[in-house]
Amino acid sequence: MGFDKNAVMQKHGRGPTDTGSARIQVALLTERINSLTDHFRAHPKDHHGRRGLLMMVSKRRRLLEYLKRTDLAGYRRLIDELGLRH
Repeated sequence: MGFDKNAVMQKHGRGPTDTGSARIQVALLTERINSLTDHFRAHPKDHHGRRGLLMMVSKRRRLLEYLKRTDLAGYRRLIDELGLRH
């Protein structure tokens, strides 16, 4: 992986024990998706890996919809921080 999970958790979490909230899961998935996007630019025929990428994008979308339902202000803040369109 090309990123530091602990740094992402500290930046987006509510505290040191917050390791699995929807905000952190979305941030971690976004980092993984960004690193895999670079991989697919170099390896365009990696179709099995692309399936994993699509599953991550779908999971992130579901988590964002959940966050939008439960915490609209946090959802908007997270979207701005990560630079996502949703």
